[in-house]
Amino acid sequence: MTEIKSKDSLLDGSAFAKADQHKYDPQTKIHASQSVKYDLIGKLVAETKLTRKAIVQILVGIEKVVFDQFKDNPEEFILKAAALINDEKATAIIQHITYNILDEHYDTDIFTEPTLKGKLGTNVMKVQRHLYDHLIYDSTNERDFAADLDTNRDVAVYVKLPDGFYISTPVGKYNPDWAIAFYEGTVKHIYFVAETKGTLDSMRLNHITPVEQAKIDCARAHFKALNDENVVYDVVSDYQTLLNAVMK
Repeated sequence: MTEIKSKDSLLDGSAFAKADQHKYDPQTKIHASQSVKYDLIGKLVAETKLTRKAIVQILVGIEKVVFDQFKDNPEEFILKAAALINDEKATAIIQHITYNILDEHYDTDIFTEPTLKGKLGTNVMKVQRHLYDHLIYDSTNERDFAADLDTNRDVAVYVKLPDGFYISTPVGKYNPDWAIAFYEGTVKHIYFVAETKGTLDSMRLNHITPVEQAKIDCARAHFKALNDENVVYDVVSDYQTLLNAVMK
């Protein structure tokens, strides 16, 4: 790259020019430089929060043909090993998770402090029943879900929850998608916290990772501990699924 003329030239690749190329045999293994030392156990401890003893036990159980991949690409080996360990850890931990009610609470400044930025028509839409005049969405599914919320008279107000609102879980912070208030008397529950996914079928097909599923299971346990019939948590795919969950 010799010159940056515009942001678009970076995005479409026209700012870059090919200067040289070389073909190589994909079967040829390129080993990491012997001068670079990797603390495999230390890295996995940092990524998984397990003890060194536990990490050693896991590594000892790996077949040699698999463990030999470490010398071919140490960084990739560490990343993938840590991800697999965290997936298994998440599955085991949430089987015994419990939550207790505390006196702590969120202040309203979690909705006023963040600076939200987006582009209208790209990831921002104008809304009427949302806490703000505009809503930033992360996917077309969120956009369509918000459009249904915004035009339905059963909805009093809703908000896409900011990152500052989260549930602590053993596998990291979890941020639910939505909080929705319905008009009292229209449906059974007034307040709803929801996680929206593209389709519920995709979840059954394991299109979410074990860590994501563990966070969702922890959220269920969290809201169940509140023991408040006006607070409902569920995973929904669209507005109709939301109503079905609320009116159980």
